[in-house]
Amino acid sequence: MKNLKKIPYFKTEKEEREWWQTHDSTEYVDWSKAKRVRFPNLRLSSRPITIRLTNDLIERLKLKAHQRDLPYQTYIKLLLYESLDESEDNKKFILRDKKKNYKVTKREK
Repeated sequence: MKNLKKIPYFKTEKEEREWWQTHDSTEYVDWSKAKRVRFPNLRLSSRPITIRLTNDLIERLKLKAHQRDLPYQTYIKLLLYESLDESEDNKKFILRDKKKNYKVTKREK
């Protein structure tokens, strides 16, 4: 039996995701002992929403998604998650003023 390395503790999913992208899981997990499982009663954890986007924006999103070999809706979700992670990491948020102008500012405590 091969000695497996210990998987480190991660503070966020983003941190874990980035770590696994640069490490080989076979050094940390014995996949020969893995078993297939089914979750027949598992419900979807997402729900559909409607959002209006310009045709140009949709085409640009589809093109970028295709370049990454992703379905475009998955790519949109990825962008949203990354944007949220980034804004939380930088402690910034978007303010909307009366003229509907948007600006990114630092969050005050």
